[in-house]
Amino acid sequence: MANPIMDSETARDDMIARQIRPWNVLTERTLGALRRVRREEFVPEKHRDLAFADAQIPLGNGEMMPEPKVDARMMEELKLRGGERALLAGAGGGYLAALLAEVCAHVHVVEEDAHLLEFARENLRRAGAKNVTLEAGDAHAGWGGDGEFDAVALARSLPKIGEDWTRALAAGGRLVGVEGELPAMEAVRLHKHEDGRVMRESLFETVAPRFRRARQEQKFEF
Repeated sequence: MANPIMDSETARDDMIARQIRPWNVLTERTLGALRRVRREEFVPEKHRDLAFADAQIPLGNGEMMPEPKVDARMMEELKLRGGERALLAGAGGGYLAALLAEVCAHVHVVEEDAHLLEFARENLRRAGAKNVTLEAGDAHAGWGGDGEFDAVALARSLPKIGEDWTRALAAGGRLVGVEGELPAMEAVRLHKHEDGRVMRESLFETVAPRFRRARQEQKFEF
């Protein structure tokens, strides 16, 4: 009989080698987190066979867990050094929060979907991620006080990431999120320099579900 633990570790190693590294995810901080966090425990049970696949996974209510390489690349592009105060807008299943928690001093997660919030909370509790705080809230227009966070990741997309988001960044902080319109969405990094200037850099093409309020606002545009 196959050993399920050994099979999971083999699948995880294969995921990192075949999907993650080719997507320019090369730092030991990110790769180490990917090895330690058990991705399969953050996937809905009925989709566990897809945990290591290069595919999005349904989470319910129209939400999707992104491909492993997307979460990994978003973490990599935050340029974490260790000890950051991080914000994640959109809990998903809690997987990206768990990855960030491996490196950051504290991760604050804001989630607008009650089902996902509890799903992520239970997954993170089971994984032993003690430096993660989860909060219910609508974060589509920005979150946090001035200079509150060193790193921000947006797990949902916006037409354009606005100034309210960069205001939450500390000097030297980085934000990674997805913006644009289908079919041309892209991940971008915003870097807030010490003098307050914000530099924007295109990273890679991808798609992500909209923040719900952003979807509603688009419906009423004329």
